Amino acid sequence: MKPITTLPLLCAVALAGCAASPTAPQNTTPAPPQAATADTICVDLGPQTPRDISNLHGVNPNQFRMAPASNNLNLCNIHTHTNAEHKGPGFSVFVGDHDSGGYACNETADLTPEEITDPLNGEGAYQGVKPGDTIEVHWVFSSCNVAPGQGLGACLNDACTDPLLRVEAQTFLVVNDPEATNFMDYVYSGNITAPTHQPDNLPTGTGTPVVFRGSTTGPSYTQSTCSPLQVTWSVRPQCARLDISSLHKWAESNNVFAETKSHGVRQLVTDPRLLSNIE
Repeated sequence: MKPITTLPLLCAVALAGCAASPTAPQNTTPAPPQAATADTICVDLGPQTPRDISNLHGVNPNQFRMAPASNNLNLCNIHTHTNAEHKGPGFSVFVGDHDSGGYACNETADLTPEEITDPLNGEGAYQGVKPGDTIEVHWVFSSCNVAPGQGLGACLNDACTDPLLRVEAQTFLVVNDPEATNFMDYVYSGNITAPTHQPDNLPTGTGTPVVFRGSTTGPSYTQSTCSPLQVTWSVRPQCARLDISSLHKWAESNNVFAETKSHGVRQLVTDPRLLSNIE
């Protein structure tokens, strides 16, 4: 992982991304990214993310040191992407090859009219997501002695510019249902556990996470423009249902991450030269 010393680079590689919300108004319809050719694949960098977690094959030789378990690291950021950036057994419905594309939960088409009714008609505090959408949530952890805050900049400091980074990821199907999972169960509320900053909880019951070497994500990266950062990923393979009202409540809580919208996606990395081998 290369040291990060300037804010412009922080913005360029921010885990939450610097792009607008995927549903923000656009003056023109952006063209889908062009497919990378064999000559343009950025094979000089380490393994990239996102990936199909059902495909364990990869030939990237960069075997960087993997980060320890999240409870041995400091939580530094929480953010969401609409739709799922990864593809997995429970979220394999392709949405599109653009910044608002990615993958949707398999049960999306089975939702009832009530479950996809927006109780706030698009006026909720958390923007870029509505009932019926899929989101992928990233809990970002760092080996630096840092506190939770905004963007990737919260994951390092002047004394720790080359941290071990780990992302715990869970994909949710957002529904209008107060009986569904409450996002407030997984937020940060000042919890410090011997002696690291931790979320109140991490999701369970959605399968054994797939752990692998990768990079940062976000719509600014492609197979031709790769992220230089090294990240240990832990991605749960199944979706869970999430109540839309709990996302709005998180935004209204003035969360320390200043997150009030869901972000765009990086398209799936498929070239085996850009993927680590998952053991």
